[in-house]
Amino acid sequence: MNTSATEFDIIAWGATGFTGRLVAEYLARTQDSHRARWALAGRDLDKLEKVRQGLAAIAPSFAELPLLVADARDAASLDALVPRTRVVCTTVGPYARYGSELVAACVRAGVSYCDLTGEVQWMRRMIDAHHEQARQSGARIVHTCGFDSIPSDLGVLMMQEHMREHHGGHLEAVRLYMGPMRGGASGGTAASMVQAMEEASTDRSVRRIMAHPHALDPVPGRWRPESKDALGVHYSQELGQWTGPFLMATVNTRVVRRSNALLGHPWGEHFRYAEVASYGAGPKGLLRATGVTAGLGGVVAAMQVKPLRTLLEKKVLPAPGEGPSLEAREKGFFVAQLRGEGTSPRTGKQVRLKGKVAAQGDPGYAATSRMLAESALCLAFDDTPTTGGVLTPASAMGMRLVERLRRAGMTFEVEELST
Repeated sequence: MNTSATEFDIIAWGATGFTGRLVAEYLARTQDSHRARWALAGRDLDKLEKVRQGLAAIAPSFAELPLLVADARDAASLDALVPRTRVVCTTVGPYARYGSELVAACVRAGVSYCDLTGEVQWMRRMIDAHHEQARQSGARIVHTCGFDSIPSDLGVLMMQEHMREHHGGHLEAVRLYMGPMRGGASGGTAASMVQAMEEASTDRSVRRIMAHPHALDPVPGRWRPESKDALGVHYSQELGQWTGPFLMATVNTRVVRRSNALLGHPWGEHFRYAEVASYGAGPKGLLRATGVTAGLGGVVAAMQVKPLRTLLEKKVLPAPGEGPSLEAREKGFFVAQLRGEGTSPRTGKQVRLKGKVAAQGDPGYAATSRMLAESALCLAFDDTPTTGGVLTPASAMGMRLVERLRRAGMTFEVEELST
């Protein structure tokens, strides 16, 4: 445990938003927070006070929880705020619009940071602008600490660690099948998609980054054909189900590849990773896969046309700050199934592994707020690598975070398949 003499262990930035409130409530309820010195932060003191009143219903002591005010676009106010803590945990998106100054302030102060972004183009900008300085200052800037991309990033890490420990070597390929799952569309995710499409519509370099399978590698190089994202409907023999494109694969695959690179390519320089969504077997599975794929294609196409993008944003997509009811959040869930294979250097035989990452609770809200809060606690309290940089969950926290999330009720498991 870091015994730094800072005033706080964690600052929950953006606590007045829908997901921000869920993170604050999780911190208030989890046992770790009772030994954590934490505070709520945002730009509106009155709204922060209302959140604090809600937390006081969980435990009266939270009526005295510190409230801190700053502005996401005011570097001076952030420079005054950030050095007071060891970790900043932020839910304020779209991050390309509201997150850059906060990252820069954390890098300058050597303070760790975690967020929920899935904005590849913005993450690339943060890598280019801050990775080297963060390494020098010790700031661990960890993006994608929610449903994007913890199940993918830590799922692959779990599979590779099992392979290393039990067979030596590494898995040469891993595939993730997302599904079944139940949950509502996230307003924050929708806003980030709109932000990315707006940038891509006017900037060719953004389009190139978003299309590059290795966009988040330390130095994006030439990509191999097997890195191409799946776009159509296919039948998976190994799963026995119909599959289609998974919307967040264009984020998650890039994060997993960056983890491999940042860790020094322990999974090999030619490691292959892919993601799709699974929709079940038989005619019903085919119908679901076809329908969802067609609908997803329509939304992505509409997002590229400004009038249609505006219409979707106003009439169809959920707004930031909105979210499902408590009952709906509790009924949500997700299951990610993984398959991988490699050759054991000890025996020369092929090894096939089956993995599972799952959680109860709406993926974009209940599960995500748990994953982000546990990431902040992990950065604040656990014995993790201290090297700074613009990192990923796997490279920054590794199996320590897997252990935390298991204790928090998530499933991370691996089993052997016969060859």
